[in-house]
Amino acid sequence: MTFKDRIAFYYLISAASIIATVFVIIYFIVSATVYSNLDSALIYEARKHLKDVIVEQDSLYFNNQAIIAEREHKEAEVLPFFLQIVDTSGNVLAKSANLKKQTLTFRPDVTAHKCFNAELSDKAIRQIQIPVKQNGKLKGYLLTAVSLEGTILVVKNLRHVLLVLFPLVLALLFFMARYLAAKNIKPIVNIIETTNRITKYNLSERVKLPKTRDELYTLSQAINELLDRMQNAFEREKQFTNDASHELRTPLSVIKGTLEVLVRKPRKEEEYKEKIKYCISEIDSMSERVDQLLLLARFDNANISLRKESLPAISLIDNAIYRHRKLIEEKNIHIVIKDDLAAEVVTDPYYVDMIMENIISNAIKYSPAGGTIEIQTHKEDNKIIIEVVDCGEGIKEEDLNSVFNPFFRSDSLNHKHINGSGLGLSIVKKASEILGVEVKLQNHPPKGLKAQIIFPVG
Repeated sequence: MTFKDRIAFYYLISAASIIATVFVIIYFIVSATVYSNLDSALIYEARKHLKDVIVEQDSLYFNNQAIIAEREHKEAEVLPFFLQIVDTSGNVLAKSANLKKQTLTFRPDVTAHKCFNAELSDKAIRQIQIPVKQNGKLKGYLLTAVSLEGTILVVKNLRHVLLVLFPLVLALLFFMARYLAAKNIKPIVNIIETTNRITKYNLSERVKLPKTRDELYTLSQAINELLDRMQNAFEREKQFTNDASHELRTPLSVIKGTLEVLVRKPRKEEEYKEKIKYCISEIDSMSERVDQLLLLARFDNANISLRKESLPAISLIDNAIYRHRKLIEEKNIHIVIKDDLAAEVVTDPYYVDMIMENIISNAIKYSPAGGTIEIQTHKEDNKIIIEVVDCGEGIKEEDLNSVFNPFFRSDSLNHKHINGSGLGLSIVKKASEILGVEVKLQNHPPKGLKAQIIFPVG
């Protein structure tokens, strides 16, 4: 059974229960109403003719013979109201002309003034028995009856109509429900068709959102968001593979070429040592790039949990500077630190150290020998800001938005003498996103670059 048929079937079951209940209620209401109206007419007729009953000693008879002679009491075909007077023993004393040779059956067990079903010449009638009294003494009964055939026919026809109508209505509802279900699950069919077209080579397909913002709209939106995440994951994997192959291919080619040159002919020991040291430096550089690539990949794929601590801002600065003290001494760079706030930031030490390490490392690498690097902390708009200003060449304005991309190096041809892979600021960006920290870069005239690491307070 298809999904739309199941929906139609379940709808039919609930509809059948409701319709059956409604039909039963209708049947009983109509039946009760018909009988109630018949009883009201019967009671009215009986009370009307009770006034015409004359009691003389032990004799009972109708006073107004003209009423008894009326057409309705003479012919059963007009309006079959039947009148009959009986004594306390049930003996017939008088009756209407339309009864002819028939008599109504007196039932002493039936409560007076209560309507009940009876038979007259094998035909159903509705009857009532009203006591006739004189001075509080019971003298007999006035029996009034009316044909029940019409009422029974109405109730029976109603029952037949409802029984025939019930399956017809259910069949109509089933096909309507099936049509509406097919129309309403069209977005699901669209989802199936779209997802069937999606492969790892074609992740651009998206499910068309329904016009109505219902559960299917939410489902389609969730699937599209899932496809976005999958596409991003595949693109990151593809980018990582391309980046890794690109970055590893060059140093491996260099190492291979160097070693091939060495084995072509015997060389001096110093030349071997020089080339081997060169190969080792390339291997170290390659190892560093692999570590950075793996770090970026881990940032993209891992479910990272943070271990936040309250850390003095000056300690973050000092740790990064200490690790580069050798290069600072070699280039004779002067470091100026201004920390009047003695501020503390609440953050994860591992990731924030990664940010400070790369920012200060870049400032040292790109600052000329004898230059000055200014580092200061200040508070602004309820945020703690660490600023690192170097005295290098800065970054081209058009490249400021691209320097956070992996392997991008602004004006790299003029910086061949500076070692770098173009991954440092990519790591800074990923780490800052994890911490919820903002990193800004801007040129600092006349020369240099200002990097701002902005921490939210608390």
